[in-house]
Amino acid sequence: MKLLPAILLLAFLTPAKNNSTSKEVLTSMYKKYHGSWHKSLKFTQTTERFRNDSLINTSTWYETIVYPDLLRIDIGTVNSPNGILFRHDSTYVFRANKIVRAEKNENELIFFLGGMYFKTFDQVVAHFAELHYDLSKFHASIWKGKPVYVIGADKDDDKVNQLWIDQEKLVAVRFLKYEKDTKEEGTFEQQVPVKNAWSETKCSFYFNDKLLQTETYRDLKADEPVDMKIFEPGLMK
Repeated sequence: MKLLPAILLLAFLTPAKNNSTSKEVLTSMYKKYHGSWHKSLKFTQTTERFRNDSLINTSTWYETIVYPDLLRIDIGTVNSPNGILFRHDSTYVFRANKIVRAEKNENELIFFLGGMYFKTFDQVVAHFAELHYDLSKFHASIWKGKPVYVIGADKDDDKVNQLWIDQEKLVAVRFLKYEKDTKEEGTFEQQVPVKNAWSETKCSFYFNDKLLQTETYRDLKADEPVDMKIFEPGLMK
């Protein structure tokens, strides 16, 4: 057996550089998925609602996402007269094909779970700041037995907005959001390959540590044609 040249041996023995700041993690995510993340995603979702940890309702939602920031939810049937539109920084609730509520309220999960790859990197960093994530804070941790990076917090029990990123796949697996006396938490699990990226297929959401909703996805279809008119609240009659 020949001796390996010193430089080659050093390359084998030296561990790969780990991300060591929140901005480095975002840079790694962006380099991996910018230009390769699917542009749209359709799926059917079983939605379970809970109160005091007891199941109170189960329904079927049909969802269409167009990145970076469009989501339509049809509740009960495809092309339902009832549902929700998330469009840019606004939310619209419609009943019987009429808008019954509209408010400025971004669905930031679309941003975390794919939309960020359709913006410039400077826009991504700026938007995290707008969502009150302190990118000067960072640590590594373990989530359900797997190593994660934690953006926005110096330790697990910090009561600050934070996003947990799977170190291998570089996708979000958990978020924590604090506002006044409230705590919101969401988990994203059972990722499956979607073209050159991933999609979670099981989500759970908690409010003040009480289970509020679970979502299970099926029939995922990426980059199918989408009629963009479905995201136009002005076309509702």
